[in-house]
Amino acid sequence: MNSLIGANVSLRALEPKDAQILYEWENDAEVWKVSNTLVPFSMHLLEIYVNSAQDIYLNKQLRFMICLKDKAIGTIDLFDYEPFHQRAGVGIIIADKSQRQKGYASEALGIIVDYCFSILFLHQLYCNIESSNEQSLKLFLAKDFSIVGVKKDWNRTSDSFNDEYLLQLINYNQY
Repeated sequence: MNSLIGANVSLRALEPKDAQILYEWENDAEVWKVSNTLVPFSMHLLEIYVNSAQDIYLNKQLRFMICLKDKAIGTIDLFDYEPFHQRAGVGIIIADKSQRQKGYASEALGIIVDYCFSILFLHQLYCNIESSNEQSLKLFLAKDFSIVGVKKDWNRTSDSFNDEYLLQLINYNQY
């Protein structure tokens, strides 16, 4: 599907072999604070997920691997898919730390926005970003997402609470 290929990165469906790399990425405690994860994932659960995760209509979510040539460097997810309301949440991570700050997340986000609006015919995408996550805020704002709300003291940290922003991108070209 050529619509999932950019100048530098491509998005592809999950393959059974991805369970191992997802096991490493999902169990990185550094990532847990942005993914709201509190416990590790087992290989068994990830294998089940990989083998059943490719039907957005059934699962209400869809994950793509972000790849440089044939090397997976991260994931981009659609979640809380609502076909009636034509919306979905989006989340992204460049898990390969050596590939961060190179524009790959921006390119992948552009590809998924185009896919959602031109293939899935969504009316809007949204995301939730903790106020302290300046890189993610900068990424989504640069892709024309707008901050539409603030959830005060939403996320607990080790010594306080942080706000979380709700961002939206509406497809005004749909109709």
